[in-house]
Amino acid sequence: MPLSLIRPDILDMEEYQPVVPLDVLSQELGIPMEKLVKLDANENPYGPLPAVRQALAQCDALHIYPDPMQNRLRDALSAFLGLPREIILAGAGSDELIDLIMRLVLRPGDCILNCPPTFGMYAFDAALHGARVVSVPRRPDFSLDLAGIERAVSEHHPKLLFLACPNNPDGSVFDAETLRRLLALPVLVVLDEAYAEFRGESFINMVPAHENLIVLRTFSKWAGLAGLRVGYGVFPEALMPHLWKIKQPYNISAAAQAAAIASLEHADELLRIVRIMVQERERMLAALRAIPWLQPFPSHANFILCRVLGRPAVEVKLALRRQGILIRHFDKPGVSDCVRFSVGRPEHTDILLDALRRL
Repeated sequence: MPLSLIRPDILDMEEYQPVVPLDVLSQELGIPMEKLVKLDANENPYGPLPAVRQALAQCDALHIYPDPMQNRLRDALSAFLGLPREIILAGAGSDELIDLIMRLVLRPGDCILNCPPTFGMYAFDAALHGARVVSVPRRPDFSLDLAGIERAVSEHHPKLLFLACPNNPDGSVFDAETLRRLLALPVLVVLDEAYAEFRGESFINMVPAHENLIVLRTFSKWAGLAGLRVGYGVFPEALMPHLWKIKQPYNISAAAQAAAIASLEHADELLRIVRIMVQERERMLAALRAIPWLQPFPSHANFILCRVLGRPAVEVKLALRRQGILIRHFDKPGVSDCVRFSVGRPEHTDILLDALRRL
């Protein structure tokens, strides 16, 4: 009886595969957690700032519901971005905002446009909402097929176009002229800038001038708050009243709001750490290029994607896993022979490179 009540499309849906928690992996591998080198989820290896830990320790409102209007957080974001608080909304990670946007505009059977290989949550959430996903694959160098996108918009009339810049899983970017060309199309463009701080450039200031542009950001990567789940978006003003209607009232915990505010108050310190990680990314890239069976792609994010030559990519992942080095392996079109390394601390890079050279 219970299964007969489930939507048939949910029954047939492919499950999203998140990374396995460290404590579980520690037990599976028989390696202490502190010995694991975690380079599989693009987290910030330096973690939150001391000021954030202090703000969490001093948070004395955990027994009451958090501010549903996110007032202090939106004020802090407004000051940080130089944009009006009225067009800013925070979510439990940018993942929640992706889902919220789809709730706002999609009906079953509506269409979104996706440009794989890219972040899997766009297609995953579209399936949850009963929407169709029309894919315009990226070129072999991961650049966008602009003419293909324009044809797809004309033929399928999607409501939403999702783009990550820098793109996940490869770290590629596009320029402002490309974005302006896309904004000329009759579609709502959702630009996911989860890794923008590592690029040092953002299109977020373009939102007020374009009624069909949304830009999403997160504290998970640059601020080291992945475990607290807090992101934000800047939206066209006309959408804001309707987003407030449908969001969960208390979607950002008091702890997450306190941590995000403290992070913004010490943004200079965080950006210094980001610069250290960018330097480490470039060191890793140069070293990976010297390994003959790896073909690394340039990246503007905090990870490097590599094509594996002459051997199955999954074997590389498993061999490193046995040594307690955790990386991502991809087996989808466009990245079926690839692995990805998150940027860790310098000692993590050294351990990874030593293991790769010995494979």
